[in-house]
Amino acid sequence: MRNPLGAPKLARPKLEGTIAVGDLRRVGFAEFGDPQGRPVFWLHGTPGARRQIPTEARIYAEQNQLRLIGVDRPGIGSSTPHQYENIGAFADDLQIIADTLGIDRMTVVGLSGGGPYTLAAAAAMPDRVVAVGVLGGVAPTVGPDAIKGGAMTLGTAVAPVLEVVGEPIGTVATGLVRLIKPVALPALEIYARVSPEGDRRLLARPEFKAMFLDDLLNGGRKQLGAPFADVVNFARDWGFRLDEVKVPVRWWHGDKDHIIPHSHGEHVVAQLPDAELFTLPGESHLAGLGYAHEILGSMSELWELHAQN
Repeated sequence: MRNPLGAPKLARPKLEGTIAVGDLRRVGFAEFGDPQGRPVFWLHGTPGARRQIPTEARIYAEQNQLRLIGVDRPGIGSSTPHQYENIGAFADDLQIIADTLGIDRMTVVGLSGGGPYTLAAAAAMPDRVVAVGVLGGVAPTVGPDAIKGGAMTLGTAVAPVLEVVGEPIGTVATGLVRLIKPVALPALEIYARVSPEGDRRLLARPEFKAMFLDDLLNGGRKQLGAPFADVVNFARDWGFRLDEVKVPVRWWHGDKDHIIPHSHGEHVVAQLPDAELFTLPGESHLAGLGYAHEILGSMSELWELHAQN
């Protein structure tokens, strides 16, 4: 079955809604897989929203008793706009979300811009976060853990402007998302043609086209401020040091990544106390999305090891 845009239709989340994380703020979430399974929070990239979870990950979760949960960051999807003081502050929201959903222990996976928030959760909740997976994650740009280069060269330059005008730009961007809906699939295909070979292969797969279109049109149809808030956060001190992340971290990174250089992954992994880097030969920025089985399998293995200790 296909949707009106021409991409395969995705199954809807088993549960979707919002959770209050303060008197005036709510965060959107979507659940896939086994409702009684081991919880895995999957944090979207920049841009992205709660449904940016590969079909293969959803199927794997269903077949392997995993409760897979996507979370909107503030300013996208159903989440109230909000600018965190720093990336570390996200962990407070995730803790409330986990408590509300009846989750004690969890693993957390983050793609690209979701990577820093994944590490923040691990640093803040070492007694609850069993293990972490990062897929081509953004590295610190300031402080003792910083490394230069990649997309955040531009991000650091524009961050001061986005602190002032990020929300209005997000409003305009939302209007553009509504306007491009009829041509969203052709636009995605054009983007795929100009992407590096690794990402081009992935974006040629119908299930990934469907996921990205569903996520963009569902998450961005009401608001699109989160990507701009992310850039501001990435340009600040994260609020924690990498050596404070004591839980096991597994990091996947394409060696042809044109957005977040592979050297950034090497840099971060070298500073984490318990981390392992898996280089994806010939792959670019979105590569980790195509390794869902390996990533979720690794999280499950680390959970088993944790349970034995």
